Amino acid sequence: MTDMLVKLYDLPDYFPVQSQLKEQGVDIRQPFPSEKRILIPWVKTNFSEIWAAECEGVLERDPINCFIAVEKQMVSQPDDDPYNLPPAKILGFACFDAVKKGLFGPTGVLESYRGRNIGRGLLLACMHAMKAQNYAYAVIYWVGPAEFYARTVGAIPIEGSAPGIYPGPLMG
Repeated sequence: MTDMLVKLYDLPDYFPVQSQLKEQGVDIRQPFPSEKRILIPWVKTNFSEIWAAECEGVLERDPINCFIAVEKQMVSQPDDDPYNLPPAKILGFACFDAVKKGLFGPTGVLESYRGRNIGRGLLLACMHAMKAQNYAYAVIYWVGPAEFYARTVGAIPIEGSAPGIYPGPLMG
């Protein structure tokens, strides 16, 4: 799998995608450190143990270079307690600087929620956060859906980048 390069100084606007997702009841936000105990098992169950480990490392740093897509669950329980908020279901996640500085990934959206611009929103949230942290470029490593990245953020393939930075599995 090849890597792709993104010019962070030439990104599409994030606001229209964010607004469209909010209309669908989907919020993209950074997880709180306390949500690690929920997010990491979710990533491991829905994607992989390796992605869960990479995500865990990002959640233990400051700043937290991770975003999640969540959908508020509709519950109709009249309550006067302002802290009794409806729970949120995790739909997807995206990280950067998890493996090396300047690298985007891992990222994933639940299969049943794909095609709703959630992946696009997560990608743009990360790219704009990288730009805000003064990165000029981002590398999307081990790209799966190359057309998606090219169309969404103008990513271009990095020739000769396969197999990439991974030396192979570590055995104990």
